[in-house]
Amino acid sequence: MEGPHELHDLADQIAEIERRVGEVIFTAVRDQLRGDDAGARDRERQLSRVRRSLVKAESVLRAMDLDEG
Repeated sequence: MEGPHELHDLADQIAEIERRVGEVIFTAVRDQLRGDDAGARDRERQLSRVRRSLVKAESVLRAMDLDEG
């Protein structure tokens, strides 16, 4: 099993991916408002689901880190 340090590092990496997905979501929302991209709404919805999953994964890893720490 991974040690607390590895779980913490993995949670940090997921948080960074979550941040990057958030930036892409912002771009998709901006494109929706401008009317620049017909598929932006669907992309924003899908990316929002991805982001929520990442938030959950990060939360679980941090909880495991606390349990083992």
